[in-house]
Amino acid sequence: SPQVQPFLPQWLAQPKRVPKRIKDNLCPVKDVPGIHPRLLKKLEVNGIESFFPVQAEVIPAILQSASNGYLMGRGGYRPKDICVSAPTGSGKTLSFVIPIVQVLLDRVVCHVRALVVLPTKELAQQVSKVFNIYTDGTGLKVVLITGQKSFAKEQEMLVQKKVTGYCSLADIVVATPGRLTDHIRQTPGFSLTQLRFLIIDEADRMIDDMHQNCLNQIVKAAFQVENDSGSNMLFQRTKPGPVTAANSCSPQIPLQKLLFSATLTQDPEKLQQLDLFQPRLFTSVYSEKKMLGDETETEQETNNKYTLPEGLSQCYVPCDLNSKPLLLLYFMLTMKFTRVLCFTNSREASHRLFLLIQAFGGVTVAEFSSRLPPNERQKTIKEFEQGKIQLLISTDATARGIDVKGVNYVINYDAPQFIRTYIHRVGRTARAGKVGVAFSLVLRIQERRFLRMLRDAGIQDIKKHPVKGNSLKPLVQQYEGALCKLEKTIK
Repeated sequence: SPQVQPFLPQWLAQPKRVPKRIKDNLCPVKDVPGIHPRLLKKLEVNGIESFFPVQAEVIPAILQSASNGYLMGRGGYRPKDICVSAPTGSGKTLSFVIPIVQVLLDRVVCHVRALVVLPTKELAQQVSKVFNIYTDGTGLKVVLITGQKSFAKEQEMLVQKKVTGYCSLADIVVATPGRLTDHIRQTPGFSLTQLRFLIIDEADRMIDDMHQNCLNQIVKAAFQVENDSGSNMLFQRTKPGPVTAANSCSPQIPLQKLLFSATLTQDPEKLQQLDLFQPRLFTSVYSEKKMLGDETETEQETNNKYTLPEGLSQCYVPCDLNSKPLLLLYFMLTMKFTRVLCFTNSREASHRLFLLIQAFGGVTVAEFSSRLPPNERQKTIKEFEQGKIQLLISTDATARGIDVKGVNYVINYDAPQFIRTYIHRVGRTARAGKVGVAFSLVLRIQERRFLRMLRDAGIQDIKKHPVKGNSLKPLVQQYEGALCKLEKTIK
């Protein structure tokens, strides 16, 4: 009888292949993009001139997933988890040590941001040694907990009690499962709520039943609500899931899992337990025969009148007229939105809003309007795509059909009157399979009509996203100043 092939999720079936033959595929260290000069120096001092294939692929992938700093994923989205399946001795350790040290180089407060879990004491020692070489002189602290020291001693290495509460003495913790679980349960002040990287080395051994509980505990501790002060409320993490407006608005440190293994299990059920987020697999473990893709895909036609991009999250903010400009400033300055395309309903409104934001200051803003000659418009779009302009204010007439690359957010400053306009505007983001968020500022008197318009078009998944008045308070004084300035300019 023919063998039944297990169904593999796409990321497992079509991994990024890494050349097997290490010696024929070395990559000079300086050819791998984006490595910090300090780390290049350390690599040189340690006699490392070339990276192995795994390192050349994985280091940039991890760096890229934190290209906006570790508080954010790329463009504000959760970074994808990464799985690396490569034989022992292919350089896996360095492929996570280098990017993690680099991403944490500019951290200000010490918190446990990277946690590496290994099945044995020897492996843990080995990995912490490598971390120590590359963190030396950076101010980053690496702590090894494997039960070789007394529990009390390890506690002293992890946290310090101050008058104000506990503070972490470790940025990077390298641990074996048993001892780690003990600290999660019994060490006051040992917190994983700021954890950014969870590295599971020798993942297949870690996935087995004995250690599964340990992984669950880590994730639980990482999503635990801190109860000491209000300041942490801002950084509260929601359980992983699709990016929604609600969870992309409070900046959350994303938790990214990096799995390394010589023989990453191909068993989807086992991997399912790890609860990976849009994982990417890098592997040099594959049979040499050509992979034949199965090209017969059938598209299910849905009966919705309009289809919106897969990666789009939509929400609306109920508001009143005077708070609209403040909301836009709040998104740009407090929420640090980047690459925002903002729509108004008229040329006058666009121009006035542009002048107002300019007068307020602190946001690189441009207007995109039919009053500008075409060459000016091209220049503006280019600067927006390069990230030199963070906010582009436009009317529908100008923006029709333009493909602006890299729009992270569309903000409907004026709620659109027609469903076609809505579809058209929000479709400027989440293009070509990427993700994006659309916010509509909706006056309370428009709310019912607006929602009915979407409902009639079969659009159900728009979330209400209220913004509290006190979030806007800090902006008010400067805003009133900007208004006065603007009145003078207009006169």
